[in-house]
Amino acid sequence: EVQLVESGGGLVQAGGSLRLSCAASGFTFDDYAIGWFRQAPGKEREGVSSISGSDGSTYYTDSVKGRFTISSDNAKNTVYLQMNSLKPEDTAVYYCAAGGIPPLAVVAGPPLIYEYHYWGQGTQVTVSS
Repeated sequence: EVQLVESGGGLVQAGGSLRLSCAASGFTFDDYAIGWFRQAPGKEREGVSSISGSDGSTYYTDSVKGRFTISSDNAKNTVYLQMNSLKPEDTAVYYCAAGGIPPLAVVAGPPLIYEYHYWGQGTQVTVSS
């Protein structure tokens, strides 16, 4: 059974940091890309970053570039999202998801919902001003 479990969310002041974790099981990690998505109240879910499990290629949307860092520990089947310089507009439920996406597609653009087939339950991130 495929499972993705996010952790690390919480309440932080603007300018602070959080590290989200996504623990994956039930599939061959190297064959998949892991994407981080977020959904703020009243807004559509958007992809913010992704990483290829095979070669570590990454992508960041402009809104998080330079502040967020995605990384993976393939031995632990875990992907991390280090979030620094957090802003109130980063407040959202953050989801990780897995999809069979090749590295060239990972770097080509933002993670897209329809490309990712397995999803975690989400973790709340709240940034206070």
